[in-house]
Amino acid sequence: MWVRLIKSLVAAAMVLASVVAGSPAAQSRISAQPVCVDTRAPDRAFCQSLVRTDVPAIRVLQPRQLPAGYGPQEIHSAYGLPYAGPGATVAITIAYHNPNLESDLAVYRSQFGLAPCTKANGCLRVVNQSGQPSPLPATVDPGWAMEEALDVDAVSAACPQCRILVVEAAGNLTSSLLAAVDQAVAQGAKFVANSWGASEYSGEGSLDSHFRNRPGVAFTFASGDTGGQTLYPSASPYVTSVGGTTLSRSSTGRFAESAWSGSGNGCSAFEPKPLFQHDGFCPSKRTTADASADANPATGLAVYDTVPFNGRSGWVIVGGTSLAAPLIAGMYALAGTPAAGTYPNSYPYAHPQNFYDIVTSCAGTFCAGTGYDPPTGIGAPRGLLGLRAS
Repeated sequence: MWVRLIKSLVAAAMVLASVVAGSPAAQSRISAQPVCVDTRAPDRAFCQSLVRTDVPAIRVLQPRQLPAGYGPQEIHSAYGLPYAGPGATVAITIAYHNPNLESDLAVYRSQFGLAPCTKANGCLRVVNQSGQPSPLPATVDPGWAMEEALDVDAVSAACPQCRILVVEAAGNLTSSLLAAVDQAVAQGAKFVANSWGASEYSGEGSLDSHFRNRPGVAFTFASGDTGGQTLYPSASPYVTSVGGTTLSRSSTGRFAESAWSGSGNGCSAFEPKPLFQHDGFCPSKRTTADASADANPATGLAVYDTVPFNGRSGWVIVGGTSLAAPLIAGMYALAGTPAAGTYPNSYPYAHPQNFYDIVTSCAGTFCAGTGYDPPTGIGAPRGLLGLRAS
């Protein structure tokens, strides 16, 4: 009986996987839920991920059975990425603690045929915001735990040979998460993925030193799932603000992207325009986003997470700009160490020919169009050349 049930669930998952990558009409029928609470407060951050609620979570799959949602093969095919890389470390900052992170990552990587990434082999490290392996945060928040699982799975999908450093902040205070950012750099990471943000506020410029004083480090921040609003630190002029797309696959296997309607973007209320940004959308203020990648939960990533979230445990499909930010961080890592003294968020602007120009759909008051646009920035990476200094 149980064997028949598992097989039927697997078959259902495969059907749903085809729906995920299907037509816009199919995508519009999905339902998804934010996994973190929007605090609406600048001193409290929230993660930017959405989990599909119309697809059943599946705890166990057959060996090498593909779960519903995109995996490493689709990500590499869509963005022209190599599987081999320099083995750089991508750091992830997160609030609270996921006690199942290592074992869940092992299931994810095994299911997709990726090499193990464990603490024992040195591929995975988890530290607190002070840089110590213990004590890790005592609180287990199911939403942030799912975010943590998404982040490590997304980095694995984009850069299978990358090492992963997870810095767990004590809580979702912006100050705690910025301490985690500082610690990631102190631990030697040149690529730091951040899938969280908070409301902009007038004093945010004083926090830019966390990024301004660290040239040569690629910080990626989710632009938000706010459908056109801006968040901080995504709005900082010293980080790569990552917007979201809908990554659709045709019946022939080819991929196309359009702006995702939930992508956070627009004009910062407080941050000045960086010198490398010349768009006319926000004449004197910082415009977000800089670049973009898959974020629509309708075309989301397969994620394995066994910390129950509203009764969901196992294989789920997760999207949001929380997916796009670690994907782009993994791509930066594949591209190589940033040039000393430079800010990697400027690289896409110098190499627009190495990005897919996304020209359809809207998010908030702005729409995608030829050249730079707020919902998708310069566009989505076409290989790695656009994420290098030269």
